[in-house]
Amino acid sequence: MKPIILLFILATTMQSATIFDFNKTSNVSIWKIVDDVVMGGRSSGKFHLDKEGNGIFKGRISLESNSGFSSLRYRFNQTSTKQYSKIILKVKGDGETYQFRVKSKSSDYYSYIAYFNTTKDWETIELSLSDMYPAFRGRKLNKSNYDDESIEEIAFLIGNKKAEAFKLEIDSIVLK
Repeated sequence: MKPIILLFILATTMQSATIFDFNKTSNVSIWKIVDDVVMGGRSSGKFHLDKEGNGIFKGRISLESNSGFSSLRYRFNQTSTKQYSKIILKVKGDGETYQFRVKSKSSDYYSYIAYFNTTKDWETIELSLSDMYPAFRGRKLNKSNYDDESIEEIAFLIGNKKAEAFKLEIDSIVLK
């Protein structure tokens, strides 16, 4: 087979599924903030759409009273991951490190986690599903990395063990 034809076939068979694409009319009321206040902490996160239609997750991390994290969660109908191997994030950060988390079932007590670093520019971050490891309350579990066939929840989390302001702009989250 000629290389050009093979490239065309590969390009047309590569599929993607949008988990969330932010725009000016996106309903973000179903995105939920979960801060360390659930454990007596004092961190605070907020989430809204900006005038360009990007999701803005921002706030302040406190280390007082066993504090130290803020997260943004989105639950949705079960989405198959059988034909996908990556999560693609289009984000603009603040130079800090964030976690991206997935749950196969929203009722699972643990999440699969991948860390990503941000710059102060828009960037596309590719996270391999098979590299995401299971953890609960900051502890890695003795289970295999992500190998499930669906997801029902995603989350962004910041908790770098330092008091800091944070801001993460989100354009889209896609399975590929």
